[in-house]
Amino acid sequence: MESLGVAVIGTGFMGKCHAMAWTAVKGVFADVPRPRLELVCDRDEARARAAADAFGFSRPSPDWLAAMADPAVDIVSVTAPNEFHAEMAIAALEAGKHVWCEKPMAVSLEDAGAMRRAAEQSGLKTCVGYNYVHNPAVRHAVRLIRAGTVGTPVSFRITMDEDFMADGRAPWSDKNAAASGYGVLDDFGCHALSLATVLVGDIASVMAVSARPFAARPGESGPRAVETADVAHALITFADGVIGTLALSRAAWGHKGRIDWEVQGTLGTIAFSQARMNELRLYEAKGGLETNGFRTIFTSPAHPPYGQFCPAPGHGLGFNDLKVIEAAHFLRVIEGREDPIFDFDRAFAVEAVVHALARSAKLGQPQSV
Repeated sequence: MESLGVAVIGTGFMGKCHAMAWTAVKGVFADVPRPRLELVCDRDEARARAAADAFGFSRPSPDWLAAMADPAVDIVSVTAPNEFHAEMAIAALEAGKHVWCEKPMAVSLEDAGAMRRAAEQSGLKTCVGYNYVHNPAVRHAVRLIRAGTVGTPVSFRITMDEDFMADGRAPWSDKNAAASGYGVLDDFGCHALSLATVLVGDIASVMAVSARPFAARPGESGPRAVETADVAHALITFADGVIGTLALSRAAWGHKGRIDWEVQGTLGTIAFSQARMNELRLYEAKGGLETNGFRTIFTSPAHPPYGQFCPAPGHGLGFNDLKVIEAAHFLRVIEGREDPIFDFDRAFAVEAVVHALARSAKLGQPQSV
């Protein structure tokens, strides 16, 4: 394929990430088709026009349906708010477009299932935006685990923290509305579960608790009820018997983009912190007590695809680079040269766990997935 036409729906944080990725991907990865930036959509026409000018899209539109009707568009990036994902993704598939959808797939499991069925019926390719699994450090951790470097996994732990909901005086936002989903469980939880899945495997059962630190937040006409949880903890059991914990918070003062995880095995431990996203810590239970301990592995060209960005270790990749890697992966999936990591079928399994966590937190009982 010489080129593929791209439309991006949404010009917010993730819309900009997708636009940056589509702009950069061919320059970083010479082996993929060149994206043509055909259309950018936002209901705010001025924002759509500004994004088109900034990134070089051929045309802007205030109507997302324009992407479905445009024969020059082969791929649609869906970066609109969560409640619109299902409608937009299904419409794109029915219009013959491949779909790259931001996480979570949808607000309801029924909608996520409809997206999965639409993808299967269309025969087109899909991708869900779990960008953290594309980090070269995470990819290397997966290789080490599969090679038995830390033996048989025994325990998995992950913590994800932010503080953008920590201030009870902060105004009510769409993230506090039930229409957006379950709050921290699908806002953060799906990322944590995507990492758990690629590092350890499928999850069989969960037991969760959740909390709303603030019952209401300031609205335009007075206090407005908070409808989603900002804190959640869970015990998880993987299909092969490995146990794990999730600790998730959008109300953890002092934390910005924290993602810390460990895989503990019978022969060692692998640990990672997003704050040092170009490092992996490895403990191997061998040698004497006087010398053994955790050692730090710095990502470098020895950890693909780091070398596509930089020929020297120590310089480091960033958040948006992971999106470029994800875009390249999706283009190869479309060409049939790579198997999808998280297409709509595989991502549906993550969605099922999110909804099991929500049921468990509501009922106070363990839930099978």
